Amino acid sequence: MKQYIEFKKRRELGDILTDSFGFIRNEFKPFFKLILQVCAPYLVLFLMALSFYLYASGGVLDFQPGQTALPENLGIMFLALGLFAITGILTYVYANSTAIHYIKSYIKNQGQVDAIEVKQQVKQTFWGFTGLSILKWGTLFIAMMLCILPVLYFMVPMFIVFCVFIFEDKNATDAYSYSYTLIKEDFWSTWASIVVLGLIISVAGYAFGLPAGIYSMVKMGIFSGEVDPATMQESFIDPVYIILNIISYLFKFVLNLVLTIGAVLIYFNLNEKKNFTGTLERIDAIGKND
Repeated sequence: MKQYIEFKKRRELGDILTDSFGFIRNEFKPFFKLILQVCAPYLVLFLMALSFYLYASGGVLDFQPGQTALPENLGIMFLALGLFAITGILTYVYANSTAIHYIKSYIKNQGQVDAIEVKQQVKQTFWGFTGLSILKWGTLFIAMMLCILPVLYFMVPMFIVFCVFIFEDKNATDAYSYSYTLIKEDFWSTWASIVVLGLIISVAGYAFGLPAGIYSMVKMGIFSGEVDPATMQESFIDPVYIILNIISYLFKFVLNLVLTIGAVLIYFNLNEKKNFTGTLERIDAIGKND
């Protein structure tokens, strides 16, 4: 029997980390099976766009002696970058929406997930989720342009904004506003949890990206001290380099979902401190059992 993970309760930082990975371990097969059923076409298109972008950007590095004009395939690189961005956004929206709706069904049915219901809810909330994604990343971009300190503040409500949108059944603008209200209860410990969880995921993602980086440096002759800019292009259009990057992005795709689970746990921790939702539900359940 798989251990049921109670989401609606208070957690310390260690509990958030443990239960994030514990949920993945317990629900790995059905969780990723459902996510792939929903977003596999977009993930495939994203990986194809990534391959196209890596190949096109490698072509830009085809230096010729005495060359002064811009490379001819610079336009192709920007086209590849656009396709990479669009397919990446679609994959991000569908994967994260499916993950949060999966947890919502998991909570509603005490560990059992209704896959049909999850798919329907993902479709119904697609445009709201997409609009909120633009609002979220626009906020973080503007905060980053202002200074590092605003980013440190805005990243906290933006980390849980999707959870508010789905679990509170609010529209995008109301979810955006309420996320600021919710973090007031416990800002600094929430900020610390996000930073620690983000660092763990970042280090793991960096580790998965090392093989591609090392391979490209070997191909360019960095370790041997014989770097030739004229042959730099070969390092980036090499099929092995592209395959290693695809594998790296697949691992990062999985790690991003762990981050999403952590965001759900942090949301319920804040919600419990403010509204005692889980506590009241458990008291009500005891009364019904009696």
